[in-house]
Amino acid sequence: MQEHPVLGQVALGYSPVIDRQRNVVATRLTVFPEQADGTPDAAALLRALAEVWPPEADGQPLRLRPHPLDPVPAGAAAKDAPLCLNLAGEAMLRAVAQAAPGPHLMLEVPAFMAADREFSARLAQLHEAGTVLVLKGQPLAPLPPELLGLFGHAIVEAGSERRAAPPVPPGLRKVTTVQAGAQGNAEVDAAFQRGAVAVLGWPWDEAQALTSSRASVPSDINTVMELINGVEREEPVARLEAVLRRDPTLAFRLMRYLNSPAFGLSVEINSFGHALMMLGHQRLKRWLALLLVSSAKGANCKPVMYAAVRRGLLMEELGRNQGDAETRGEMFICGVFSLLDRLLQQPLPELLRNVPVPERVQQALCDGGGPYGAPLALVRAIEQESRFDIRERAEPLLLGPAAVNRALLAALRAARQLDG
Repeated sequence: MQEHPVLGQVALGYSPVIDRQRNVVATRLTVFPEQADGTPDAAALLRALAEVWPPEADGQPLRLRPHPLDPVPAGAAAKDAPLCLNLAGEAMLRAVAQAAPGPHLMLEVPAFMAADREFSARLAQLHEAGTVLVLKGQPLAPLPPELLGLFGHAIVEAGSERRAAPPVPPGLRKVTTVQAGAQGNAEVDAAFQRGAVAVLGWPWDEAQALTSSRASVPSDINTVMELINGVEREEPVARLEAVLRRDPTLAFRLMRYLNSPAFGLSVEINSFGHALMMLGHQRLKRWLALLLVSSAKGANCKPVMYAAVRRGLLMEELGRNQGDAETRGEMFICGVFSLLDRLLQQPLPELLRNVPVPERVQQALCDGGGPYGAPLALVRAIEQESRFDIRERAEPLLLGPAAVNRALLAALRAARQLDG
C-alpha cells in the first residue's frame, strides 16, 4: 500500500456479505472518523480504497453482475466481489457522496439521511451514475416511491420487523432485504427463508464452544495434514510428492496459490519439489496451512474460509514491521488456524495434536496468550467493526490507526489476488 495520510484519520473494520449459496458476494468496509467531529478527505479515502477495489478493469468500467447481490455466476472469480461502504458519520457520508464514489461501490445510507430533501437529490445523481445504494435502518415515515426506488437493498437487523413499504413504480427494481445480525447456520437459514437475498456479517458466534470431537475429517484434509507433518519432519521430497499425488486437485490448488500474484515469486512453480527448493520448509508450511483451511467441504464453510485467509494475511501484515520472516510466518499460520475448529467442527486442542504448530501459535489459539494473542484480538475487533475495541487492542501493540489500516487494506488486496 502507498502512504495515504487519510488512513491516519479513520478506523476501518470489515465483514462479508453472503448470498444464499454462502458465497461472499461483497466486502463491507465500515469507516469511522478518528475524531468524532472530523471529516476525513473523502477523495483521498476513495483513492486509498481504489488500490484494493479498483474502479476499472482492463480499461473498462467494472460491471460486476446485472445486480451486485444477484447469485454469482458459475466460474465467477471471488475477487469480483464489490465493496459496500458503511460510513459511520453523517459529514463523512455527505463528503463521499459528493466525491463521486463510482459504480463499482455500494453505498449504505441511513434512513434518516435518505429522507433529507437536499441529500436525496444527490442520491438520485449517484443512482443515475450506477452506484448501488443500500438503505440502512427504518425510516420514521414511509419513503416516497420515487425515493425508495433509488435503493437496491435495505439492511434489516435480526429481530426487526420491516414496515410495509409503499409500492414501487413500474420499471423500478423491488428493494430487497439484506439481513444483519444473524448468528449461526440456523439463523442464516431462517433469514433466507424469510426472503433475504443476503446476510451481512460473520455467521458464527465467536464465543460458542465446540464440544463434539467425533466429526470425520475428509480425506483431502488428512492428506494436507500429512504433508504438513512431513514438511515439519523435513522428509525427502520424493516422499512428500508421493503424498500429494494422491489428490491431483490438491496439487493443482497448491500450485495456484504458489503462483498467485500475492506470493510474489518471479519464477513459476511447477512441482512440489520445485516449491520446496525455492521456498524451504518454513515458508512452504504457511501455504500448506492455507491449503488446509481451503479444503473444508460444505457451503457453510465458505464464509469461514474467507475469514481464515484474511485473518492469516492480516496477522502477517501486522507483524511486518515488528518481527523477522519466521515471526511473520508464524503469525500467518496463527490467523489461518484460528478458525480451524469452525471449519472442521472439532475443538482446537484436539486438532492441534494432529497439526504441528509453533508453541507461540498454540498459546494464542488455545488461551489467547503468548506474543500473538494480542494481534489476534485486534484482528477480531476489526472483524466486529468496533471502533473502540480496535483502538483498545491496537494501543498495547503500539500501532496507530494508519498502521492498522494499511495492514488491513494490504491484507484484503492480497486476499483478492489469491482469490483470482
